[in-house]
Amino acid sequence: GTGTYEIDLASTLPEVFGSDIEITLYKTTAPETDNVERVEGSLTQTAEGFIKEDEITINGSPEVVYGPETLTNNSEIILEQADFDTSTLAKTTYYLVYNYKNNGNQNAQQGQTFSGKVTVRLISEKSENEEQTAVDYILSLVDTSDELVDDGTEDHNIRYIGADPNNYVQFNNELWRIIGVMNNIDDGTGTKETRLKIIRNEPIGEYSWDNKPSGTGSSDSEYGSNDWSDSRFMMLLNPGYETSNSPIYEYEGSLYYNGKSGTCYSGSNGATVSCDFADTGLQSTEAKAMIEDAVWKLGGTSSYTSNSNGLASHWYTYERGTTIYEGRPTEWTGKIGLMYPSDYGYATSGGSTTNRETCLNTAIFNWDSSSVSDCKNNDWLYKSGTYQWTLTSRSSSSNNVFNVSSSGDVINRFVHYTDRAVSPALYLTSNVKISGGTGSSGDPYILSL
Repeated sequence: GTGTYEIDLASTLPEVFGSDIEITLYKTTAPETDNVERVEGSLTQTAEGFIKEDEITINGSPEVVYGPETLTNNSEIILEQADFDTSTLAKTTYYLVYNYKNNGNQNAQQGQTFSGKVTVRLISEKSENEEQTAVDYILSLVDTSDELVDDGTEDHNIRYIGADPNNYVQFNNELWRIIGVMNNIDDGTGTKETRLKIIRNEPIGEYSWDNKPSGTGSSDSEYGSNDWSDSRFMMLLNPGYETSNSPIYEYEGSLYYNGKSGTCYSGSNGATVSCDFADTGLQSTEAKAMIEDAVWKLGGTSSYTSNSNGLASHWYTYERGTTIYEGRPTEWTGKIGLMYPSDYGYATSGGSTTNRETCLNTAIFNWDSSSVSDCKNNDWLYKSGTYQWTLTSRSSSSNNVFNVSSSGDVINRFVHYTDRAVSPALYLTSNVKISGGTGSSGDPYILSL
């Protein structure tokens, strides 16, 4: 029937083969041109006896799914997790190659056999002509995946956790990742839906969050303002700021959204640098059509360094609260923002020394401690050696926002700092579908409308 299937493979070799066997798995959807074949060698006589050496010939470019460095005797692997639809089903041919890598005496292997097993398991069935949205597809995986968990908040969002979960998507012809299935997302009209939140896999650069001179817009110092609603980087990421005579802009905005080059801000008091988003900006018309406005909550905090006020659950409440610097808005409606500190906190799976429950009960401010290194090291949003901007401001300051530091804690810094990475985040429209892929980095989910 039509549905999502998982294909498992296991093989067993007699111990007599030892480490002399290399195992490689190839796949292709064009076996006529891309294939693996065994070429039988000729029988020759030597002083030690008769020798016949067969050879493996690789024709075309079959994809290496697993190589000899990862496959060993008794390996059990998942080959595919795919949505099989009889109307669009493409045949995939696999080649499992056992290669004897040493030319020594093989008398011990004579007459030996090995066995293998292929298991096909239906994960979720769907009726004929039914089309699942991306949200429904991800939710269908929750019961069978340890990479997806309910975050336990009042919204009960489903989040991807772990050091490197299979949450990759191809978006804008580049790799992005799914933060989670987020509930009660307002599109700015009061309509709330469940939508996927995604973030670019790699930052688009390092820039100031804001650096408007004092007296410009909401800025009251040379170090800029922590009001996202008129921040210069918000205007660079989002549409609608292409031209303006207002001193808040002072440059052609929407450079990232339109995939253009121009002037970006870096440093204090309006300092600038050249920037080019011709390759890293939003290029795909289809990708833009998948982005819908969302209400981004702008609440902040000034206290966050202890277990009584700095847990992921605390951050989730702060972000959606009304504690802000005087005069700042509590929310902003737009297309592209940044991750929240809580997104980072909830993405951990923990490890063998510090499990997820302990991580979620430890202030994120203290995640740089070696005693809880499992928390950051098993969190896919952590980038070692890189500071990352978040959307959340420090409520006791006019020009400080929070960032995930290079050592894994969440701290506040001036918005004009230039060594913080920017990774755009956004909410997909609720009608986006997943039309292919398995979610791995090499085979990301393919999104479609």
